[in-house]
Parts: sequence; structure tokens; C-alpha cells
Amino acid sequence: MNSSDPVLSSNGETVLEGLADLTLDRQLLRTNNIVGFNNRTIETRAFNLLRTTFAKKLKAQGHRVIGITSAAPEAGKSFLTVNLGASLSLVCDGPVFLVDLDLRRASLASTIGLEPEASVNDYLSGQANDLLQIGVRIKDSRVAVFPAARTRKPPIELLAGDRLAEMIAGLRGLSDTAIMLVDLPPVFADDDAMIIAEHLDAFLLVVDAGKTTKNQVKEALAMMQPTSCLGTVLNRYRGGLADSYGYGYGYGAYQQYYE
Repeated sequence: MNSSDPVLSSNGETVLEGLADLTLDRQLLRTNNIVGFNNRTIETRAFNLLRTTFAKKLKAQGHRVIGITSAAPEAGKSFLTVNLGASLSLVCDGPVFLVDLDLRRASLASTIGLEPEASVNDYLSGQANDLLQIGVRIKDSRVAVFPAARTRKPPIELLAGDRLAEMIAGLRGLSDTAIMLVDLPPVFADDDAMIIAEHLDAFLLVVDAGKTTKNQVKEALAMMQPTSCLGTVLNRYRGGLADSYGYGYGYGAYQQYYE
């Protein structure tokens, strides 16, 4: 689909029906800690709390295309992208698109067990023009994944041209209710995240508890300007001895509540 094409569906159902389906492997999801598709277990509590705060901000500010990044690699941004997107899809009105633009270390596809036949790289390089041939729907959900393929070439060759803007516009045009979560490269890895950010409404910054420093957060936020930051997400936080009712991923005193 080209960016000039009309919106296919106000709620995105027509779009989702036109995509190939992927049946998720439950064992792989457990291995990769992907819990957001299940709304009934304690493991999803942190993402359920996050999704509502996140959705309120999107609605208040009219945002639809949000990047998720971190200062440095291995902070858990791809993990957050999938889980937050899955959790959002259970409560939002339209589809959720997960778009991988971390071209150096593309991981969204492998995280969910997808072996894509086409990728956003093909669109960015001009080898493909139909976004519906790139996206894959997670079966029995309202989540569509637009995967990337790892490249040894400098990503700037794919990101600096007009094709990136056309792709984002095309994704917006697929559904006027879709929320798009874009898995970005780490801010300090190169200037890739800053280039992509020009086409986003806002971004989330993932902070790795115990590793990401205060200065790294401040510098990352400064480098991503003028794109606005919706907030920061503290990943791998385990809380203290008195934090049994905290916000973090530890289950603490909530175990009996869910049982």
C-alpha cells in the first residue's frame, strides 16, 4: 500500500484480515518472557498498569506513533515493545502495529518466533511497495508485526531517504485508529534513533535499573529533542524490602489476590 492510498478501515479490522497469520508458540513466549497476551495472570500486572497510563497520554495528546528506545543496548526495549503492544491490544479500539526499525539488531521477529519472508528493509530499499505483504498478524489478536531484518550495511542508507517518511505515512493510513509502537535503536548506538524520531509523535525511554545512569538518561533525552518524551520505564526493577505492594515486576503481596 502506498502512503497516498485511502484509509482501509476506521477500526483496522479490514487491515488485519488481509495479513498473514502467525500462531504463537507458548513455550517460546515463556522463554522470552512475553506475557502481555494473557490478561488474567499476575505476570501481566505491570504491563496492565503501564498500558492504561500510556493510553491516557496518547488520547490526551492525540499521539499514535510512539518510538521505544533506550540509552544503551540490552535494556529491554524490544521486550517492552511486544508486551506493551500485546497488553494494549486487549483494551484499545483499533489494531496495534509493532514496527521494528532497529535494523542492526532486529529482534521483534525472533522474539515471537516469526520467520518473515519480507521485511521493512525491503520497503525502505524500494524492493517492496505493499506494506500489507510485510505485516504479519498474530493469530486471534489485534496485533500486527512489521519485522526488520538485520543488516550489516550502515542503516543510514535505508533511513535517510524519503522511503522512511513514506512508510510511516503508509502505516498511519492503514487504519485511523491504530497505535504504532516502533522499536528504535539505542540512542547512543549511532544517530539512527534520532533520524527516525523526526517521523514519530513521541517516544518512551527504557531505563535499565542498576545500569542506566542519570547522566545517560539526561543525555539521551537531549539527543532525541525536539521529539517529545512520553515518559521513562524502569525495567528490571525488583523493589526493596518494603515494596511488597510496589509497581514493579515482583509479585509480592499480589500473589494471593490473583489466585
